[in-house]
Amino acid sequence: MSPYWRYAVELFPEFQKRRIPIARFICRQRRKTFSLLPIQLIPYFQYTVDAVVGTLLLGMGCWQMGQKGFHGASVTVDPDSLVTPWLITCWLAAVVRGLRRSHAVLRRLYDLDGVRTLERVEGWQEAAGYFVAFGLKPKMDFHALLMDVLGRYSRSTGQFLFGTPSQYRGSARPYVFLSQNPPVVVRPKSSPLP
Repeated sequence: MSPYWRYAVELFPEFQKRRIPIARFICRQRRKTFSLLPIQLIPYFQYTVDAVVGTLLLGMGCWQMGQKGFHGASVTVDPDSLVTPWLITCWLAAVVRGLRRSHAVLRRLYDLDGVRTLERVEGWQEAAGYFVAFGLKPKMDFHALLMDVLGRYSRSTGQFLFGTPSQYRGSARPYVFLSQNPPVVVRPKSSPLP
């Protein structure tokens, strides 16, 4: 089956918007198509993981200097990238949601004692705790460290750290994570199964 093309927007070290091919396959059992996304992409995001996390690291640097909101990070990246404070707010929510969902696996791989996940904690503080545990800091070349985090998580779980692939969107079917020992079954809240 021929690949489809999707845009990938990169912000670091410079702004680039390019089309990349995504491999598509047909499942022989279910007769449905599926795609294999590269690890540096987030399902349903045009911006790459580097772009999202890099912008959040810029925002974390602004936050540590006492700035409020996301304006400081949005004006730091290339204006042609169309990054806005609202978009950064959405990215922060998606990244924190992925980190929370993955916390149990990540704590086997990293020392997460500095992470605070209470509801009273601001998203920046929670994300900053994870970033520090991963060794990610503002104003550093973070690509290799970030790819290591993504690779270790994906090899451990077979899942994306950030974002939700289509097979898990709106599904009432339980997910089975076979990479866990013993396998873990997660049923969505709407699942009719007991």
